[in-house]
Amino acid sequence: MSTAPSIHPPNDEARLRQLGYRPELARRMGPFGNFALSFSIISVLSGCMTLFGFGLTTGGPAVMLWGWLIVGVMVLAVGAALAEVTSAYPVSGALYFMASKLGGPRWGYVTGWFNLLGLLGGMAGGCYGTALFTGAWLNLQFGVTPTPGRTLAIFAVILLLLAILNLFGVRLVAVLNAISVWWHLAGVALIVGTLALVPTQHQSPTFVFGEFTNATGWDSPLYVGLLGLLLAQYTFSGYDASAHLSEETLHAQVAAAQGIVRSIFYSWLVGFILLAGMLFAIQDYSRTVNSTTGVPPAQIFLDALGPTAAKALLLIVIVAQLFCANAGLASTSRMVFAFSRDGALPFSPTWRRLSPRTKTPVPAVWLAVTVPFILALPSLYSTTAYTAITSINVIGITPAYAIPIYLRLRAGRRFVRGPWHLGSWSSTVGWIAVGWVAVVTVLFCLPPVSPVTVDTFNYAPLALGAVLALAAVLWATKGRRSYGIPEYGTADERARMEQDIV
Repeated sequence: MSTAPSIHPPNDEARLRQLGYRPELARRMGPFGNFALSFSIISVLSGCMTLFGFGLTTGGPAVMLWGWLIVGVMVLAVGAALAEVTSAYPVSGALYFMASKLGGPRWGYVTGWFNLLGLLGGMAGGCYGTALFTGAWLNLQFGVTPTPGRTLAIFAVILLLLAILNLFGVRLVAVLNAISVWWHLAGVALIVGTLALVPTQHQSPTFVFGEFTNATGWDSPLYVGLLGLLLAQYTFSGYDASAHLSEETLHAQVAAAQGIVRSIFYSWLVGFILLAGMLFAIQDYSRTVNSTTGVPPAQIFLDALGPTAAKALLLIVIVAQLFCANAGLASTSRMVFAFSRDGALPFSPTWRRLSPRTKTPVPAVWLAVTVPFILALPSLYSTTAYTAITSINVIGITPAYAIPIYLRLRAGRRFVRGPWHLGSWSSTVGWIAVGWVAVVTVLFCLPPVSPVTVDTFNYAPLALGAVLALAAVLWATKGRRSYGIPEYGTADERARMEQDIV
């Protein structure tokens, strides 16, 4: 990986103008803040913990740990390949802007809708997971039964709180993300350390690294093991936030690219330690899976440490999840703002409006909390709605990562590198990334539970199909006329670009 000098202007605002945009957002986030944003969104205390119960029944400890290691390596390839393209195009539109520049407007339009679906699904899944953990804490503290209706109400309150925090501007977002990094690191250290030292009984290494459990109803161990990769793949998402906030980041061409790769790598290390510590501390597997709190990690804390310590550790997890969701909302709202700035969304003039005082896209923030609430409504009647919501996040956002990478590979020498790039490894890493994304996209459209009923049906493919259909209709009726990103470069560069338009 290289950070050699680039042909592009070193000044952030000059580079943005060269790409065709007038600086509008406040550039107040440093390189650490950019890294902290993506690290907070990946949030091992959110993804790992909210899907912990799913992992216990879909492959068990062996799939959870080995799957984490394998998926982490593959996601590092995706992240590094995406970081290379981000370094060349440090704009808030990020993925769809890259796709438009490298492949043409229709590629960009479809990529934008994939990205938007994934980000909104991530907001829904992350905040709903936080609501589940909050319900478990209320159950332990006050005896409140976490019914679907109460969980949805908590979910709504969380979304409202996050919207208010984001309206204060990017500087507060940056400060909260910086706190979030240390909160996550200290939180994982405290949880794992406490679970290692306090309980008198621990599971064996054979159990933690080799126990396979299948409670899905499917007979194929291979199929179940592949389904179990959802825990890790869902956790390793949202790192495109570093790109979405690049217009608000200093030295963005390097800082945003490094933010993507570093956030994945450190989350990979910290997440493995967290999962291993939790699995070693399981006292009763069946009781953990069928916890009356509705949250298996809460049962592990209860069985291993008692109610007082369990409630304290749950609060640490809940706060970390709130940090994660807050960063996620910042990323999602910037995607809505940028997509609207380029005329892609219905009512685009509304969503692109900025606050004169904070330079925050206020309407975009409210849209980015309203849609996740609608996505979570099926949780009132479907027992597998949460798994479906997380699948929506994965199958929406992961293809959006791969499309710019594929188009960069197709472009060959026409692609002008930024100051951060992979050198001679660019092609190899890029094709690994594209292949991995193709596999997981298909995988998480499959039904996770057998028999398939109305209650257990995975509606993520339907959501994916609906968004693709919506994108196709909007493109045909309005998008081809309203959507467009600024031109840049010489007439010769634009002429070569036009030859590749899809």
